[in-house]
Amino acid sequence: MREFKYNPPRVHNGELRTMVTFYKKVPNEGPMPGDDEEKVLFKAWAKVDRVWLKDLEIAKANGTLSDITITIRDTQRDYIPSNHHFVKVEDANYQDVEYNIKSVQPNLQDRRFIDIVAEVKKL
Repeated sequence: MREFKYNPPRVHNGELRTMVTFYKKVPNEGPMPGDDEEKVLFKAWAKVDRVWLKDLEIAKANGTLSDITITIRDTQRDYIPSNHHFVKVEDANYQDVEYNIKSVQPNLQDRRFIDIVAEVKKL
């Protein structure tokens, strides 16, 4: 008979330490041309991971060195992340950097979380 061994979850509440804000560009109101305004869609605590050191060579070859993985709690349909949105990480190390969302998928190890892969926004 196989022995039962408890495996703790990979991500838990204690690791969601960084505030992230999801935005969407909306056109300015009125006849004057100008930059689009940023509309805040959702704010959440998240775990932010850079490219892992073991994947560094593969990331260099693919040009994905600046990609980040964001893990947030499942929003229960309050907000559905989309590749039409972008995200800002509210941390001093990520100041003034916007990330385009590349892909969104449920965390297959723990259904309570969503994994988002984002890349630096090209200006």
